[in-house]
Amino acid sequence: MRILGIESSCDDTSVALVEKTKAGFKILSEKTASQIDIHKAYGGVVPEIAARAHADAMLPIVEEVLKNQKKPDCIAVTAGPGLITSLLVGVETAKTLSYLLDIPLVAVNHIEGHIHSVELSALPEADSRVQFPALCLVVSGGHTELILMRDHSDYERIGKTLDDAAGECFDKVAKLVDFDYPGGPKISKAAESGDPNAISFPRPMLDQDNFNFSFAGLKTSALYWLRDHEQQESERYTLNAKRLSDFCASFEQSIVDVLVAKTLSAASIYNPKSILLVGGVSANKKLRETLGSAIQREFPSITYRRSPITHAMDNAAMIAAAGSYAAERESFTPWRSLAADPNWILNSR
Repeated sequence: MRILGIESSCDDTSVALVEKTKAGFKILSEKTASQIDIHKAYGGVVPEIAARAHADAMLPIVEEVLKNQKKPDCIAVTAGPGLITSLLVGVETAKTLSYLLDIPLVAVNHIEGHIHSVELSALPEADSRVQFPALCLVVSGGHTELILMRDHSDYERIGKTLDDAAGECFDKVAKLVDFDYPGGPKISKAAESGDPNAISFPRPMLDQDNFNFSFAGLKTSALYWLRDHEQQESERYTLNAKRLSDFCASFEQSIVDVLVAKTLSAASIYNPKSILLVGGVSANKKLRETLGSAIQREFPSITYRRSPITHAMDNAAMIAAAGSYAAERESFTPWRSLAADPNWILNSR
């Protein structure tokens, strides 16, 4: 089966042609247009500007991906959640292609795409499929969730952020110390040479008897520490190299500790066969290694899977992979009926 994936939920215009075989997924062609340079001047994604950039980039990318390729068997498109103006570009493109080329259409939840990104790794056939039940930690700029996955179409969200997502918290605090957007990776880079115990930041909601997250208070705590210890210049703080690395390491450690502790707590209750770390923040080296070590220590029989670094961020290949399972069930959506849903919550279908 050959699936054309389309992703435009936020600020990356991505199209991929993926072939599903018995041995797993093979990416035949893919291209992603990043908008980082466009939004850097604003310190974050501006929805209207993102939509216009998607509209400019989408058709040339589709043409490039499909050039000299056989006709896809189906089209999988992100229909939500995300920015409505961005989602509409991908959805309308998919509807048009479905009509013109007479190709069946599958609506894919963006979170489901991230979960299936683990299957894009170049692994032996025996390791390429997710072992169920799977506990999925989804961490990105817009989402921080714990999802129990019993099958490819059976999901239960058991925990979520009550305010800021972890990636959003990274980016907002990065702005305070004058890092350009996206600032999360820059915090992680600076943290490599810092002392994670230098500053005692809070670990939000660790004492709560649930699997929810909250990072708004941590962001405020970081702001107060900077206000009390550093000089402010035009809403941003300038730290010397040592203080900056210690600040970043301590802040990053706080987020990692919360994510790992909540995941392990959920694992002790739900007894999954595998734990999946997915989403843009899954590329964070500290998080990948700390969670892996903790799982090996506490639950050595659980398989630990992560998004490949190359496909941790928003991409169309993961959407194609997720869509393939719906296509196999012939769970198609007529192009006339497909609609973008910016608040689509992933659950059982």
